[in-house]
Amino acid sequence: MTNQQIAEDLLSCFGENVNTFEEPWGLLTFTTNRQNIIALLDYLNKHETFRFKFLTDLTGIHLPDNKGAEFGVIYHLHSLENNVRIRIKVFLSQDDLHIPTASTIHASANWMERETYDFFGILFDGHPKLMRILNMEEMDYFPMRKEYPLEDATRQDKIDALFGR
Repeated sequence: MTNQQIAEDLLSCFGENVNTFEEPWGLLTFTTNRQNIIALLDYLNKHETFRFKFLTDLTGIHLPDNKGAEFGVIYHLHSLENNVRIRIKVFLSQDDLHIPTASTIHASANWMERETYDFFGILFDGHPKLMRILNMEEMDYFPMRKEYPLEDATRQDKIDALFGR
């Protein structure tokens, strides 16, 4: 089973709903939308040849300069029988951070979706218990978002010349 075979099969089944195919370091990577992510995960899980039954990772990403698609949810799937891995990306607008839960297909998504919500604020619709898992409930921000300056502009003890600037 090759990345080309997987890509062709997905294109024949999902058409334009899967796009931006790449192979960085041999890892098949493509993009879909939130309306098709559950159908796609279910298809890959139940496919008689592919059998992507192991959700290795589910995480978020914040790209503030990517207007209209500032947040992403990244899924890493592994077919243990075929020893093949793939990566699926779904991008969301900052104004609408809702995506359906994958915990109905992969039980392991439960914890990973809670972690992604906790750090990025992405809401997984239909999740059985979407709440903070590592940070305090009282936090009113999401720490992995790039919404703050990288350096403290008020510091007086730092001399830029010493840091090659």
